[in-house]
Amino acid sequence: MHNELRLDNQVCFRLYSASRLIIQAYTPMLNQLGITYPQYLVLMVLWEKDCQPVNDIAHRLLLETNTVTPLLQRMEKLGIVQRQRGKEDKRQQFVSLTAKGKAMEEQAFEIIPAGMGDELKACPLQLEDYARLASDLDTIIDALKKK
Repeated sequence: MHNELRLDNQVCFRLYSASRLIIQAYTPMLNQLGITYPQYLVLMVLWEKDCQPVNDIAHRLLLETNTVTPLLQRMEKLGIVQRQRGKEDKRQQFVSLTAKGKAMEEQAFEIIPAGMGDELKACPLQLEDYARLASDLDTIIDALKKK
């Protein structure tokens, strides 16, 4: 067998496993909020800057608009966001937080940082290690986005 094809030699497998396990750790906390992990990502984008075009949200999440649109539709049914047509360009849709969506930021803040801290307490990494890891992952993401 070629060494390059061994599972233990794959960075991508570690990234996949870490991502899956992190999302799994988030799930009970997000269940308390009544949302999924992808919905949480959309909320974080809107908490940073409310009232954004669907295209901008998709771009920020590195997703296609046809992936984000059904997600937004479900969030609208939950009363978390509202969608409106653009005034100048009727084809463009803007997404805004509702009062419920805005209130969820404080609820998430009360639940998630401490909850994830508890989930990762057995991990010996320090805060600066996570910052370095995030920077390294950004480098990989940026390199792959250009293709």
